[in-house]
Amino acid sequence: MQISNWLSAQVLNSMLRGVAFSPPAGCYVALYKSDPTAADTGQEVAGNGYERQVVAFTAAAVENGKQTTKNTADIEFPIFTGDVGLITHIGLRTAKTGGNLLFSRPLDNAKTFLANDKVKMYKDSIVVRFGQ
Repeated sequence: MQISNWLSAQVLNSMLRGVAFSPPAGCYVALYKSDPTAADTGQEVAGNGYERQVVAFTAAAVENGKQTTKNTADIEFPIFTGDVGLITHIGLRTAKTGGNLLFSRPLDNAKTFLANDKVKMYKDSIVVRFGQ
């Protein structure tokens, strides 16, 4: 996943300058109709029953030489009440509404979602890795 500009600044300022950083109380998965970009400029899905979903992650562990964490359970979004269009990316955010972007990535298979469709992400499908 791509780290956001906001989170990059928080980590660098905290680790290298001693600036206090308070981690978010929760983490939420957001769906996007365009690339959120590191600058958090993408178009998030809105309306038609859409709402961000809370996500929990495993403790970080080295996997293939990189610190890795994955979602601990399946994530299901509510059934859409109307057409939402092509969903291309996901983002991890600090709040149920508003907040800051943490990480983002394109979906393996972008898909158009219509009324009565829903998005489901399986356990271990959202992966965040650090390392060279």
